[in-house]
Amino acid sequence: MIQTAAASATTMLGSLAIASAATSSSPSPRRAGPFRGKLSKVQVLQIGVGGTIAPADRGELSRHPDVVFTGLCDVDSDALAGVAKEFPNAFTCRDFREAFDKHADRFDAVVVCTPDHNHALIDITALKHGKHVYGQKPLVQQLSEVAAIEAAIRARPDLVTQVGNQRMGPPGRQHAVDILRRGLLGKAIEAHVWIAGPPDQGDGYFYYGGLKEPSPPPANLDWPLWLGAAPDAPFREGLGPVRWRSSWDYGTGQLGDWCTHLLDVLYFAYELPSPIAVLSQTRTPSDFYHAQHVASTLTYPGGGERFAKPQFVVHYCDKSQAPSRAALGLPPGEFPRIGTMVVCEGGILLVQPEGEIEVWRDGKPVDWKTIPGQGEVVARNHWHSWIDKILGKPGAFVQTPFAAGAGMAEAGLLCAKAARFPGQELRWDKPTLTFTNSPEATKTIVRREYRAGFELPEIRAAAS
Repeated sequence: MIQTAAASATTMLGSLAIASAATSSSPSPRRAGPFRGKLSKVQVLQIGVGGTIAPADRGELSRHPDVVFTGLCDVDSDALAGVAKEFPNAFTCRDFREAFDKHADRFDAVVVCTPDHNHALIDITALKHGKHVYGQKPLVQQLSEVAAIEAAIRARPDLVTQVGNQRMGPPGRQHAVDILRRGLLGKAIEAHVWIAGPPDQGDGYFYYGGLKEPSPPPANLDWPLWLGAAPDAPFREGLGPVRWRSSWDYGTGQLGDWCTHLLDVLYFAYELPSPIAVLSQTRTPSDFYHAQHVASTLTYPGGGERFAKPQFVVHYCDKSQAPSRAALGLPPGEFPRIGTMVVCEGGILLVQPEGEIEVWRDGKPVDWKTIPGQGEVVARNHWHSWIDKILGKPGAFVQTPFAAGAGMAEAGLLCAKAARFPGQELRWDKPTLTFTNSPEATKTIVRREYRAGFELPEIRAAAS
């Protein structure tokens, strides 16, 4: 179902992402149960095979010697047929529910590369069926789905999860985390995070070309299955199958789409809890699209050994709205179009998406490699680490499990969705999934109604 579109707005996949697929190999025999005994190979089902990120994920995983793709699922019959030629031994289906109902004994793990509005539905379904899951970011599309994902992984702690956060595999961003986590620049004061775009209009990932009239969907696209968890709606040009990211019902906007790739350093360095408030400003509110020109402020509990103030504030903006260099005491110059910056008592650290790091002390640039007290980091193949962890290989490490990715998604969604209430600071209470000072925001931007047959499943803890 809902499969053909790429699940990431990445313009750069990093040095490890090579979009090609290996030739198929024959499935290994199934055991009495999918996780009884040691697996010799991990048999993988991919849900969502087309677009851009899906081929990259499939290509990298295919290069692992202990992986075999045994299932392919996509609502786009053309995309499905094309990939099926490369994996003739894999079963195929258009409805992801059919894969779990009829073929669950043929796969151990699931790779989910669908549009955002179906991430949580398919991820949780996979966990309920006892499958390891690689889920593309931002993992959820609704704030209530953050809690649902967290409940699902608590119920199935035996399963290995990984969020599509490939930029954390190479050492660059890991070094940034290490410097901040060890407090080598002193306590953190605040953070500034910004992303380039989205385009005002355009015809790409983030499409703001206006709501088109309803029209028949392409013959190769099963539109009801593409809708999945979203409300029933007619097909319109400018939505499916690939231009959904800007839409309120199907995407998460620029801030939601990139939050995992930009906020990860902060969450890993400081183990951030849920924000307690969000304030979003925008000059382009919209009923159908996510807003553009958004400048958001997230407030977290601070203090303690890591934070210089009782509150830790993160400014998260689109359209390359970087902070003032002069206000930060930095020399004249230009910031990159995308960046994650942490202002600390003893210096400022800036890291770009692919891991390039800059550090300033007292307004002067310093070579970050000369900062004493750093630990060693290990470059990892982001995809292969997930497989190695499933196989129980010694030293296997998953950098961004669902438990971590859910928090990053929560932050990104808060910023994107609060733009529906521009200039109003919303006080967020995660345990109750409410904005304590705005019943209207609680009613309109926290959860959705799910179409019949596509409700989020409930998971009970597996028997020991």
